[in-house]
Amino acid sequence: MPRPRTLPHRLLPPALLATLLAACGPVEDTRPGQPVKHRQEAFKEILRDFEPMGVMLREGDYRAEAFAPHAERLLALSERPWGYFGPDTDYPPSRSKGIVWSRPDDFERERQRFLLAVERLAEAAAAHDEARARETYQAVYDSCRDCHREFRK
Repeated sequence: MPRPRTLPHRLLPPALLATLLAACGPVEDTRPGQPVKHRQEAFKEILRDFEPMGVMLREGDYRAEAFAPHAERLLALSERPWGYFGPDTDYPPSRSKGIVWSRPDDFERERQRFLLAVERLAEAAAAHDEARARETYQAVYDSCRDCHREFRK
């Protein structure tokens, strides 16, 4: 006659599953100074100001007094992530392609394109010029998209 299953036998499969799922979590940056983590955080911070501007423009809800502070913060943050792309920072959890380091001149060109586009967006926002804000926002967006296509996994 088969033995009835006891409570520990019933808990084993869920406990095993939970353990396996925990091991599948995101890879953490454990290197000294955590450069990959810091650059990812810097890009997320940039996005927190960039996206609300896009929402305003897409929804036809441009309000200069709300748009301009986001553009100012974006400009202030625009240099932050780049210092974390040093040598020896091409390791998980990085989502950068190796060509960031093998083609540094191309990467630098895209970085400069981004910085210039952000500067122009901040100028347009400060002038409360919606048409220029739309145009320069699109230039920043295009810069991000093109850089991600080329240099991000």
